[in-house]
Amino acid sequence: MNDAHFLPLEGYIHRSTDEMLARSRDFFNLMKTRRTVRDFADTPVPREVIENAIRTAGRAPSGANKQPWHFAVISSPDAKAKLRAAAEQEEREFYGGKASETWLKDLEPFGTNDQKPFLEVAPYLIAVFRESYGIDAETGERTQNYYVHESAGLASGFLIAALHSAGLATLTHTPSPMGFLNEICGRPKNERPIMLVVTGYAADGVMVPDIDKKPLSEISSWI
Repeated sequence: MNDAHFLPLEGYIHRSTDEMLARSRDFFNLMKTRRTVRDFADTPVPREVIENAIRTAGRAPSGANKQPWHFAVISSPDAKAKLRAAAEQEEREFYGGKASETWLKDLEPFGTNDQKPFLEVAPYLIAVFRESYGIDAETGERTQNYYVHESAGLASGFLIAALHSAGLATLTHTPSPMGFLNEICGRPKNERPIMLVVTGYAADGVMVPDIDKKPLSEISSWI
């Protein structure tokens, strides 16, 4: 017998067509202003803003509601310095021969290199981990998670949208490999880092590449 418990659905409002259109346009226009930023101010950000963004990320859907993610927030200067040193070592190898010529050419418009000062300047670095499998708190045995990659990716999207909505700039940084993050963040071996979300206020006068996103006609089809 199915012993699941159910509650009435709350939070969904039957809005008028005009209101739905207006809200969808407003949210699109908000997210349209989101840009990846590589120059941050060291201006402090209230911790509660980051906490609320992570709470939002934790509301993302996941396979069987296993919520296979963890967000390790790094703010101490010592930890950020260690992280930058480890990340830049991986980046030197990437730009020094690991990456293909095609990959490097595709990166040219963004002006990236192996120097990552933002890892020490930005007030918060959020390391996103995916939980490959769970561990039962009582028995210590492995428990199965489902759709781990998809679930952690959805949560990361929620996180970035929440930070942008709050008025913060973000950068997704993915040095490869990222195993050093487990040590720096003290995370167990059943978790794997998938990205760093660097966040804070954008530096004054920051410039971003003159690029755009694909139009609706290229990213959607209607059957």
